[in-house]
Formats: sequence, C-alpha cells, structure tokens
Amino acid sequence: MADMSPKKVPMPEQNPAERIRNFREVAQGYTPEQAMQEAKRCLQCRHKPCMLGCPVNVDIPGFIALVAAGEFAAAYDLITATNSLPAICGRVCPQESQCEQLCVRGKKGEPVAIGRLERFVADWAMARGLAVPEQSEPKNRKVAVVGSGPAGLACAGDLARRGYTVTIFEAFHVPGGVLMYGIPEFRLPKALVQAEIDHLRQQGVEILTNQVIGKLYTLDELGQQGYEAVFVGTGAGLPSFMNLPGENLNGVYSANEFLTRINLMKAYRFPDCDTPVKVGRRVAVIGGGNVAMDAARSAKRLGAETVSIVYRRSEAEMPARAEEVHHAKEEGIAFQLLTNPIRILGTAEGWVEGMECIRMELGEPDASGRRRPVAIKDSAFILPLETVIVAIGQSPNPLIKATTPDLATQPWGGIVADDETMATNLPGVFAGGDAVTGAATVILAMGAGKKAAQAIDAYLEGKPYDPQHPACVFSLNRPEM
Repeated sequence: MADMSPKKVPMPEQNPAERIRNFREVAQGYTPEQAMQEAKRCLQCRHKPCMLGCPVNVDIPGFIALVAAGEFAAAYDLITATNSLPAICGRVCPQESQCEQLCVRGKKGEPVAIGRLERFVADWAMARGLAVPEQSEPKNRKVAVVGSGPAGLACAGDLARRGYTVTIFEAFHVPGGVLMYGIPEFRLPKALVQAEIDHLRQQGVEILTNQVIGKLYTLDELGQQGYEAVFVGTGAGLPSFMNLPGENLNGVYSANEFLTRINLMKAYRFPDCDTPVKVGRRVAVIGGGNVAMDAARSAKRLGAETVSIVYRRSEAEMPARAEEVHHAKEEGIAFQLLTNPIRILGTAEGWVEGMECIRMELGEPDASGRRRPVAIKDSAFILPLETVIVAIGQSPNPLIKATTPDLATQPWGGIVADDETMATNLPGVFAGGDAVTGAATVILAMGAGKKAAQAIDAYLEGKPYDPQHPACVFSLNRPEM
C-alpha cells in the first residue's frame, strides 16, 4: 500500500545563515530511512507517465520500487542501465519540469521526489564502490568524442558498453565540461563529478585533456587518425553580452568567466589556489536563469554584502528552477524584477560604480510565448554597484565551424543535426547537446549523447536506425534564448 502523504520527505539542507559562508553542498541527501519512506509514496502506475518526461528513459517506477524494498544495489543497476551519470542528474536535472511534472501524485499534492531518490541511490552506490557494467565484445573500431561535458560523457559511455574504442578530446585541463566550470561546488561537488568520470575510464574510455579540436586537430584530421565516427559535444561556452554602454568597465564579468574562475580554477580558495576573483560589496547579476542564480549565490559566498538579480520579466517567467530561486531567496539574494539595464556607470579610473536601469511592464506574448517586457516611461533609476555579472545566455564556440567550413550551422552558431540521429551533414560526424541546441540542461544534453551513440552504432554496423528505441524517443527543441 502506497504512503499517501501529500508532501515529499523534506531534503536535509545546510542552514542558509551558515551556507552563505561556505561552498559545501547545500542539499545533504536522504538517509536510507528517508529514501525508503519517500519511495513508498510512488503509486507504481501501470502506464508509467513519469518515464515520458525522462530524456534518458530511466525505469523510474522500477528503481523506486527497489528503493522502497531497501534493494539499493539493484536500484542502482536499473538506473545505470540507461543513465551513466545518476549522481549528477539527481542533483542538477530540472525534475520539476520533466519526470516529476508528469507524476500522478502531483495532481493532489507534491509529486514523488524522483530526483532526490536517484541522487540517494547513486550516492549510496558510490560510497561502496561502483561496479564496472558489463561490456559488449570489443569491436576494435575507434570513435572520437569532442568535449567531455554531459553530452560527450553520455555518448562515450554508451559506445564503450557497445564495444567501441572511445577517445574523448577535452579542451580544458580537467574533464567534465560545464559540470566542472559552470555549476558551483555547493550544487554539484567536483569530487563527485570526477568519480563518475573515473567510472567511465574503468569502462575503457580514454580521456585526453588540453586537446583543443579545431586547433590541435581538425575533424578531418581525426578521421585520418583512424576514427571512423566523431561526436561533437563542445557545449555552449561563448558568452553573450547586451552591448550596453560601459560593458567594458573593470568589474563587469560574463557569467562564464566568473563561474569558471570560481569552479574550475578554485578562486573561492584564493590564495591557496592561484586564481583570484574580485567581488565588490554590491553585485548585480543580469539574467533570470540557473546560471544567473549560480553566479549570484557564488558572489554572496565570496563576501558581497548585497547581491541583486536584475531580470526584465516577472518571477513567473524566470527560466531558473524553482528550487534555485527558493535557495537564492533564503540566502538573501534580492530580486529586481521587471527591471532592465540601460547602461553601466564607471569611475574616472574605469571601475564600475553603478548601473542605470528602467522599470518594465509585461505586454503581449512574444515569439517565446512569454509576455513581452515593455519599458515604463520616466522610470529610470541608478543601482549603486561595484560588480556586474552578465548571465543572459551562451552560444557555441565557433572554432569547430571555422575549421570545418562544410559543416552546416545555424545563423546563431549551433551545429545543424538531425533531431533523431544527431547526424550532421557530414558523413560520420554527429553532434548533440548545447553545441546543437544552445544552452539547455544537463539531462537534455545526455539524451542527445545517448541518441547519437545509438545512431553511430547503426552507422558503423550498417544497421537500420530504430527511432522507437527507448534511447531515441525524446525529441530536442532549441530553447528560447
């Protein structure tokens, strides 16, 4: 009999007053008892609606039933049959808009905490050592994966299980892509990311770092080295700016630079680590997505007295996860909603001293389906600041396109790839994740990587591609920027 409690088992968390002074993980994770209690809320629906919202097709009711029975090892095996990065997904997936959104329990109360349960299972297994999954017979055929973010890792893991010799080429000095440079330690501990990556290495995946494809080798040159197929999962690391007057002042960061300094280069541990990051007493973050929340919450932990999110729409239109907005509010982040920056003001020495903004109101819906923000006449005001962080989106790095001129790309820079096969216009070249869609989510990138792995296997083996295969049923659409 299911537990009919209308609310999820609460997630243990660090106290907000304590966590704004450290970079330790905010959410502490379920105990075995809490996990089993939450798992018993699942109704075990025969038609499994929650699975329709999972880009990697995890057997959600199946693993939850195993958790409820205390069979955690079996639950891990079931999850990892389709999801190679469960500890990561359990933390950063937007479950509320995917699997949990479709949970029947959510119609009269809160949905089952699917993400929290996935995290629990992964952490439980990781603490006990991860078994290497069964591999297919080696095929002695080489595949190159460009980029070690979630799309590349998912693709590489699936190909390795199918018996392919897989090499990942990563531009940075450590693998992980956006998981390492973009998401703060307090949301996604880096030791955990590296443990998941080490698990892929145990499956035979070779990972080469400091390999800038497009400079070191072109895609054609990878083919000349014996790689019969290439998957491009280079992400969207090129920051966008608003071209505001004063945007070149000292104290203005792109969110990419700000978070990379903190996360990948450990600026929060300066001077023990060599990379500093300067944060003034008053900080504004322009944008309303998860990246904006990460930047704002990081600035708070680095000592800023006041941190404001400046967003031109209302909270209802914010693309950030509700959980991230909630945590930001708990940590004292101010929200300047329906507010749009006009220009950044600087001192005679070239440092930021403020930002002129204007109040907005919502008009008719635009192409994204959201109501268009319209400036309110004579509502301009000055926000005193020392630091401005621009978090309005990213686009793919143009390096691959520049060195592969025949590769078809979108006007905004994304690689053109088939929604089902992730195949590009070049034979043997596949692409997925943010390099195709623009900045999206970790789990969507993983879904693209899995689809590409199946399509690469079909391509190399000369088999017909099956779009109804479980790994291929979730379609990707480019999000509005």
